[in-house]
Amino acid sequence: MKVRDSGMPEENYWETFFNPPYILSQLQLDNTIKDVAEFGSGYGTFTLQAAKIIKGKLHAFDIEPEMISILKDKLSKEKISNVKVYHADFVKEETKLKDESIDYAMLFNILHAKDPVSLLREVYRILIHKGKVGIIHWIYSDATPRGPSLDIRPKPEQCIEWLKQAGFKLGSEVIQLPPYHYGIVGIKT
Repeated sequence: MKVRDSGMPEENYWETFFNPPYILSQLQLDNTIKDVAEFGSGYGTFTLQAAKIIKGKLHAFDIEPEMISILKDKLSKEKISNVKVYHADFVKEETKLKDESIDYAMLFNILHAKDPVSLLREVYRILIHKGKVGIIHWIYSDATPRGPSLDIRPKPEQCIEWLKQAGFKLGSEVIQLPPYHYGIVGIKT
């Protein structure tokens, strides 16, 4: 099931919204992290950068065959071998990753899904004890050039509440990621 009100714009336009090295550093993804799961890898905006930072394997999930193909081509061109790409409906089904097998999960611009707590519970299941989840989302403003409609776009307070409902504790305050995003880190207790 595709996340509601999603869809990717042209790649060059999409890439202008993010500074992946900065965002990943702010969300505590560093070279002490071994294995990562990315929920909604898209064009690989964060996948490629994260794969170069971590010590282990990055499991990249997306539902769109076109995005999977683009990401695989980029990985091949850049000779990045520590990424496993999955064409999967992680919203409707589990990732099929083992319990407590992942150090860090990336949930970037995806918590406007119909049931974000279920998605966070799947993340909780696969994370090791004290594993982290990094969240970014569009700020709650109609001045952003993209993002889900405001009636389903989560505010930071909602994301924090969902994290707590799924069993996480906060690993950061709300992080401003200008010009259009904010971030939060949750830790599995």
